[in-house]
Amino acid sequence: MTTVRTGNLGEDLACEYLKKQGYKILERNYRIRGGEIDIVEVKARLSHEYGKPAESMTPWKIKYLIKTAKFYVNRINWGSRPYRLDFIGIDYADDRDNPTIELIKNITS
Repeated sequence: MTTVRTGNLGEDLACEYLKKQGYKILERNYRIRGGEIDIVEVKARLSHEYGKPAESMTPWKIKYLIKTAKFYVNRINWGSRPYRLDFIGIDYADDRDNPTIELIKNITS
């Protein structure tokens, strides 16, 4: 499975999971010059060779996501309502047919 295909499958699985949790999906793959933000930050991994999915959330990555999120909330006129950035890890390492899903709410705190 290619990394692009793994990522796309991971995002689809994350959407299904979030809808079951009561989330409403407003938009997927919002892109600006120099950045992209998804429904939530999703990282899918086929192995732990480069660490578990949650280990990809470095301080630099979180700073990058905050910047992109600010552009997004301004574009859609979100106003002063609160928002947060959540993370979903899709871990296929132990079972490719039944991956482990980890939701971490508010990764910026």
